[in-house]
Amino acid sequence: MLAYRFHVVNVASDAMPQTHLMLYWHMHQPFYKDLSEGTYSMPWTRLHAWKDYYGMVAMLREFPDVHVTFNYVPSLVAQLEDYIADNVQEEPYRIAFKPAGQLTGDERMSLLDFAFDINRENLLNRFTRFRELFEKREATQEQAEPFRLFTTHDVLDLQVLSQLAWFDEIYLESDREIRGLVDKGRRYSEADKATLRRKGIELFKGILEECRTGIERGQIEVSTSPFYHPILPLLCNTDIASESHPGVKLPRRTFRHPEDARSQLRAAVELHQRVFGVRPAGLWPSEGSVSDKVLRLAIQEGFEWAATDEGVLGRSLQIAFYRQSDGTTSGGHELYRPHRFQDGDRSIGLFFRDHHISDLIGFVYSRMDPHAAAADLHHRIRAAARSTGNKPAVVSVILDGENAWEYFRRSGREFLKTFYGRVAADSEMRAVTASEALSIAECGTLHHVVPGSWINANFDVWIGAAEDNLAWDLLNDARDFFAMKSGDPALDPEKVRLAEQELWIAEGSDWCWWYGPEHSSAHDAEFDLLYRKHLSNIYHLLGGSPPDELAVPIKRPAVRARTTEPTAPIGPQIDGRVTNYFEWLGAGVYSPDYRSGSMHGGAECVEAMYFGTGKHDVYLRVDFRAGILEEYSQLEIRVNVDGTSRARLNAFVSPRKLGTVQFWKGSEPVLVPLPTGDKVRVAFEQVFELGLDYSLLGLHAGEKTRIQISLWANDLPLQVIPPEGWITIDLTEEVVRW
Repeated sequence: MLAYRFHVVNVASDAMPQTHLMLYWHMHQPFYKDLSEGTYSMPWTRLHAWKDYYGMVAMLREFPDVHVTFNYVPSLVAQLEDYIADNVQEEPYRIAFKPAGQLTGDERMSLLDFAFDINRENLLNRFTRFRELFEKREATQEQAEPFRLFTTHDVLDLQVLSQLAWFDEIYLESDREIRGLVDKGRRYSEADKATLRRKGIELFKGILEECRTGIERGQIEVSTSPFYHPILPLLCNTDIASESHPGVKLPRRTFRHPEDARSQLRAAVELHQRVFGVRPAGLWPSEGSVSDKVLRLAIQEGFEWAATDEGVLGRSLQIAFYRQSDGTTSGGHELYRPHRFQDGDRSIGLFFRDHHISDLIGFVYSRMDPHAAAADLHHRIRAAARSTGNKPAVVSVILDGENAWEYFRRSGREFLKTFYGRVAADSEMRAVTASEALSIAECGTLHHVVPGSWINANFDVWIGAAEDNLAWDLLNDARDFFAMKSGDPALDPEKVRLAEQELWIAEGSDWCWWYGPEHSSAHDAEFDLLYRKHLSNIYHLLGGSPPDELAVPIKRPAVRARTTEPTAPIGPQIDGRVTNYFEWLGAGVYSPDYRSGSMHGGAECVEAMYFGTGKHDVYLRVDFRAGILEEYSQLEIRVNVDGTSRARLNAFVSPRKLGTVQFWKGSEPVLVPLPTGDKVRVAFEQVFELGLDYSLLGLHAGEKTRIQISLWANDLPLQVIPPEGWITIDLTEEVVRW
């Protein structure tokens, strides 16, 4: 077993420096794995692992007196272990290393898409040939099939360079084989690509090994977070959001599961002990989110310290922190020391990040000369420490340890090494780990913290917006289903375990980070779909059917679908075939425009949906994209009709064959065929056709109804039409208006 070994400084020593720097790097990526399918939807854990995690720890070998704290989120570590074991199904990874001559046209097109999803200034421009290929791709944007203009040698070079560009600076400069690939520059071979893949796995392995070595040296401390990075105060009780933001709009129902918060903390400790060989002393509660309840939980689970933002401290003490022209901070005597949150006769240490200095690293210094930036950072920390008068200061600089570096020259290594060198040479400053800082500092005392996070000392990023609240409501429903079904002795225990993991994943903070108005990226659709798949998996694993709401994107797209309004009543023959051109003449037509990305990450299953009414019936026809039923051996079509009571028809189809059909009114299933034999007519051969009698829906001519369809495979949502809501139809025997 490993053990933490720290330099503990005697508080009474005359030689003790006045400035203690507690530098804390947080390492996290969303959980991209779909446990049900065993696939990774996005490559960012792999790419950041190659670029950031190893070098951030390894460079400290050059500065043995500089001690640093790292936070590794357990769900990130679990993903790293998959990559270390070379046990990952990730499509961009597979395509990047598949023999170039064997790539299909679709795979080449995918390569052209994901290879250039990279910081162009600092990563793409590393290699002249990579830049050439990017410019060629830009010049072919208007081509129908641009991949045909890329030769096999182009593809090979693109495969190698698009991955090599993400490699850690230390490897690029010091590893002989990687250096050889860099020097070669172009006209790579399949053997070169095999070398690159092997070195990538070596780099994965080196990450955790370097952390363990740093712990053994006593130079680094590694803390943890709740397993899948949930916002713990909201997990305990979503109503807590109104304390930090009175009047915030809350979800339909309160989510209140402190037992899940405790379970995620315990699972985090268990993984940390297994991987790093030592129990974590510290906790970074996801996004620095704290409350009294969360801190009491942390104390009960044996954590010795946690960290959050200065905004939480300011609101808790009812003081403000202002930066003065000389670099000092008003209120700095409170900010630049740890505090102890008391819970009876027990307590936990709390560090509060200097928001200003931390954000300079994350968002400003990348635009400066790295040596000037390092000097400025060093100067600001010294100035901040003067805020405590003659008392020793602990300046807590806490921030993301990965995402900022792609905006820095040479991945920020030049900046960091220059800064570490300045700290090591400063006799009045010592860089210490969090546990070391806690052992030497005179702490303040807190009996209550105003709940909040590192962003504006509230939870507005994760709750309050319509999309956020909908995500919480869907999570609440899935949590209730899990509670109802997980105790069933007839269920496979392994499926119950996986369902619990899917629940914990869905409780993570990353989904609501992208919902709402605060954040957006080119991958909103993928995140949205993955969240809904995690929730759907809970139902699927426990023998249930996911609700229709999970087919509908939460992140609302800007839709550019082509729509034709109905112009006349129709009376088609429901036989699953386009019997003649005229039978659907007069129907409305909804045609998705896939170029706009309106399906939000879903499959492109439907070519068009026709809809209309006749004398007594509502009619619907769905035309599928060619080959869709070869891709999915069976599809479930769910047709929702909103009448006096909500009705739903479920139909399973396979190539040219209609399978099981069920019709539901409210929550009650109705046998098909019905006793009347003609109120529900369903057919599928070339197309899917449906006729529903008004009376079955509780409707009459002159009223309105709304229709929406969703496509499912293996109880997972593929596509919803229309994604922005419903199509409204007037039920009339005259010209249809909608």
